[in-house]
Amino acid sequence: MKLRALRCIRLFRITKLFFLILFFGLAVLLSLNFYKTVKLRKDTFVVGSNWSSHFTQKLQQPDFKYKINCNLVYELDPVSIGKTLEIKKQNIVDLKDEEVKSLTADCDAYRARNHGKYSAVEENDFPIAYSVVVHKDAAMVERLLSIVYMPQNIYCIHYDKKSSPAFQTAMQNLATCFPNVFIASKLEFVEYGHISRLRADLNCLSDLLKSSVPWKYVINLCGQDFPLKPNFELISELKRLDGANMLETGRPSDLKKQRFIFHHELQDVHYEYRKIPVKTTASKATPPSGIEVFVGSAYFVLSHSFVQYTFDSQVTNELLAWLEDTYSPDETFWATMVRLPGIPGGVPRDAPDITDLQSKTRLVKWDYLEGTYYPPCTGTHQRSVCIYGAAELRWLLNSEHWFANKFDFRVDPVIIKCLEEKINEKQRKLVMMSSKL
Repeated sequence: MKLRALRCIRLFRITKLFFLILFFGLAVLLSLNFYKTVKLRKDTFVVGSNWSSHFTQKLQQPDFKYKINCNLVYELDPVSIGKTLEIKKQNIVDLKDEEVKSLTADCDAYRARNHGKYSAVEENDFPIAYSVVVHKDAAMVERLLSIVYMPQNIYCIHYDKKSSPAFQTAMQNLATCFPNVFIASKLEFVEYGHISRLRADLNCLSDLLKSSVPWKYVINLCGQDFPLKPNFELISELKRLDGANMLETGRPSDLKKQRFIFHHELQDVHYEYRKIPVKTTASKATPPSGIEVFVGSAYFVLSHSFVQYTFDSQVTNELLAWLEDTYSPDETFWATMVRLPGIPGGVPRDAPDITDLQSKTRLVKWDYLEGTYYPPCTGTHQRSVCIYGAAELRWLLNSEHWFANKFDFRVDPVIIKCLEEKINEKQRKLVMMSSKL
C-alpha cells in the first residue's frame, strides 16, 4: 500500500513536470512566432520607434556594434557616416503590420510605453489639425504619428480601403488609444494619380471641420513624410502666416497641361500600381466659371477659414466635377483654389509662381535638380524622388521647410532615428527656454 502511494506521488510529480515543460515550451513558441520577423543575426539592424521602443529594445543584441551617435552624424563625422553606410547593408528589421496591430491592441500598455511629450503652455492655445493619408507600413505611420503627436492637436487618419487587414486594424487601434486621433468617416479605394487621392484628404478635412478642437491650420501628411521642425517651432512659423496659406501654385507648362486638357480613364496597369488614369485623345471642355487652372503639389498648409470656404463654395463642386477625369487632380485643385478671388488667405491670380522650394510645406529632392538646387541624394531614388540617407541629416534640419518626403527604414533607418532624436531634443530645449521667460 505504501509502495503504491509512493508510485502515485512520483507519477504526479512527473506529470506536473511534464505539463510545466509543455506550458513553457508553448510560451516560447508563441513568443518566437510573435517575433518571427526578427532574426537576430550578426548582420541585423533593428529599427526602433518612440512609442514601441520598449518592444524593440527587447530585440536589440546586448553587444550590438552599431551604436549611432546622432550628433556625430549631424556633424558629418566620417566614422559615424561610415557606420550608417554599413547599416544600410545589413538585414534591416522593423515591425510588420501584424506586430504593430498586436502592439497597439492593449491601449493602456501601449500608452504606458510613451515617454511623454514636452509642451509649453502657449502651444495649447494654437492647436493644429492633421490629415494623414496612408496605405502601408504601419510601423512608419506609428513613428510619424509619434513625432507629430500633441494632446491639444487633432489627427484624422485616412487609410486606403485596399490596405491589408492588419494595417487597417493597426490604424483603428491607434485611433482607439488616443482621444484626439480618429479614422475618417468615409474611406476611399485610393488609386495613384486619381481623384480618389484628393477625396481622401477632403474626407478628413470635412471631419476636421466638425471637430470641437479649435484648430488654426491643417497640414496633410502621407506615410513617407517626416517633420523637420518640432511642434513649438512649427506654431511660431504658422503664426507668421497670419491667415495666409502655404502651398505650391504656379502656371502649368505645356506638358503639365496634358494632365487636364484631355480626358483620362482609370485603367489596369502591369507595374507598381494596380490602376492609374491614362490619357485619351478626347479633349475636355474648358474649366467652369472661367477658372484659370494652376498646378502645384498635393501638399498643403491651409487655414481653417480657407477650408471652410472651400466646403461652402459652389465653385468647389464645379471644379471637383471638372477634375474628375484628369491626372493627379490633387496637384491641381489646391493650387487653383488658392488663386480664386475672395478666398481667405488667397494668392492673387497675377502673382508670381510659388514653387516647391518657396513653399515650406514639403522638402522633396528631385534627381534632375540635384547638384543645382540641392546636394546629391545619399539614399536612393523612387520615381525621380530621393529617399533620404543619413548623410543628409544636417541639410534637412537646416532647411527652412517644415516637413520632408521621402523616408523609408528599408533604405536608411538611421536618418529616421536621428531626425526623431534631434526634433525631440529641440522641442525639449525650446519648451524649457519658454518656461524661463
